[in-house]
Amino acid sequence: MALAVNIMDPKSLIATFGLIGILAVIFAETGLLVGFFLPGDTLLVTAGVFTTTTAAHASGISPLPLPALMIGAPLCAVAGAQVGHFLGAKYGRKLFDRPDSRLFRKDHVEKAEHYFNKFGPAKAVVLARFAPVVRTFLNPLAGMLEMSAGRFLVFNIIGGVVWTESIILLGRFLGDRVKGIDKYILPVVAVAVLISVIPVIREIVKGPKKSGDTDERKKPPMPSGRHRR
Repeated sequence: MALAVNIMDPKSLIATFGLIGILAVIFAETGLLVGFFLPGDTLLVTAGVFTTTTAAHASGISPLPLPALMIGAPLCAVAGAQVGHFLGAKYGRKLFDRPDSRLFRKDHVEKAEHYFNKFGPAKAVVLARFAPVVRTFLNPLAGMLEMSAGRFLVFNIIGGVVWTESIILLGRFLGDRVKGIDKYILPVVAVAVLISVIPVIREIVKGPKKSGDTDERKKPPMPSGRHRR
């Protein structure tokens, strides 16, 4: 029997593949460059909603196990990002030097590099979790710019846990509080995702702090990608 699944529709993904599908998408979206188009934020919010029995049953979906989701999602997010960092460290700019590619667009890489240099490596790794597309490309970029694997792992864990847990719990809260949420889940999820990117918007508006390393951050990125911090 063929599976009719829309990979851009979180509800369709969850209904077809369940928890395993959610974890696979989170890994691919954060770790594999070709996964940048996959739903990350919307999938996590929707998954959180469907951990509530009422919302899940109303949509004809088996309720998702909240403990397994809360453990599995951050693990896959961290593991995926670490793979992305490894690929960037190993292959460097060769990953992005594909001018004729529709997937590896130059503006995606430039946007990730902008955040990396604007906020500094540590802060960028955490904040990028809340910025779709940027979170996919920033991980290999961090490896390419020689942010050490150990240092990256520390902030990768912080960002991965905060991102996944906060969005899942937001979905859970909405599933518990909003009656009939299954009937208008897409607009509710859209609002929830907008709320989730507020930390990034605030940081962009504030800009980098005026501190001793401000001058360093103002320096243009080196073409060779040397950026040790």
